[in-house]
Amino acid sequence: MNWDKIEGNWKQLKGEIRERWGRLTNDDIDIIQGNREKLIGKLQERYGIRRDEAEREINAYLEEERVTHGKY
Repeated sequence: MNWDKIEGNWKQLKGEIRERWGRLTNDDIDIIQGNREKLIGKLQERYGIRRDEAEREINAYLEEERVTHGKY
């Protein structure tokens, strides 16, 4: 699971990210720009969760994509 691939494909992943985390706005997605730390912060802000929970959510997403689609 390589976050560099996420950053590089951010424009293609915007829809998936919005679908997965529906509370993120289009503006949030534009601000995040594939930056993992910004995504963690926005998840914390929008969902009222701790940092470790946001990181677990992201890791679960990456694992699902790897298993399901062979990505990242």
